[in-house]
Amino acid sequence: MHQAFDTFFYERQLTSQGYRLVAGVDEAGRGPLAGPVVAACVILPADCDHQRFKDSKTLTAIARLRLYRELLAMGAAIGIGSVSERGIDRHNILRASLLAMRQAVDMLPAPPHYLLVDGKFEIPSPIPQRALVRGESKSASIAAASIVAKVVRDNMMDYCAVCFPQYEFDRHKGYPTARHRDLVEMYGPCVLHRRCFKGVAEHIHGRGVPQTKR
Repeated sequence: MHQAFDTFFYERQLTSQGYRLVAGVDEAGRGPLAGPVVAACVILPADCDHQRFKDSKTLTAIARLRLYRELLAMGAAIGIGSVSERGIDRHNILRASLLAMRQAVDMLPAPPHYLLVDGKFEIPSPIPQRALVRGESKSASIAAASIVAKVVRDNMMDYCAVCFPQYEFDRHKGYPTARHRDLVEMYGPCVLHRRCFKGVAEHIHGRGVPQTKR
């Protein structure tokens, strides 16, 4: 019988090495055409049911929200950071994602002793860290961070959908869908669109920028 991977292995190993506060770091929103990239940093209580926390992309919106509320209720340490669409245009999406992750770490109530970071790259921080490709499936702390980042960013995009209803931001929060590209072509980009992204950049020149709904 296949045995489930221990998603608290890295945290437990690092704790045994003297790193008492081990945090997971992840982001949401690298791919979409609009809105900020949002990152979260989470330190799970050692005695929690860590196996409950899974990659946010494998969970329904209802399940993500339930787990997010559980994290708050159990007193998990949480930090959140974000870089706006203009910051993404200025830095590029990779650097903006790493900056948002650093912000999330800095927003924790207390500095962590070690970071487990989703992806191939470490973040710009002096804190000891390890980058884990597909980290959401290997570390419960990273998975928890992915859930927080996704819930927070989705809430942001739901609000953006009210301000700019023509773009249906609530329907393509995570990916640059064909429908979103069609809407950008139809209405032109708004102030929330990432001008450096293909699917937006080619529609900027010669158009006014749609303003928020009043």
